[in-house]
Amino acid sequence: MTDNRKASDDEIMQAMMGGIKFSGTKLNAPAKTQKVKTIAKKKAYITGSHGSASAMKKAKIRQQRANRHKGKA
Repeated sequence: MTDNRKASDDEIMQAMMGGIKFSGTKLNAPAKTQKVKTIAKKKAYITGSHGSASAMKKAKIRQQRANRHKGKA
């Protein structure tokens, strides 16, 4: 429901002199979610050293991409 009351002259003067701060309500704030820790960011997975064929293939592609412009000057 909306509040339809009239502001007093004192409230209006205070708002004009001090300004109005608009802040969101804490009730409607989104809940903080837990970060998902994925294996994809672990060093063993990135380098492909843990034995997964897909990780080794991805590591090879990453290495090729990193070395793509190293020989050219």
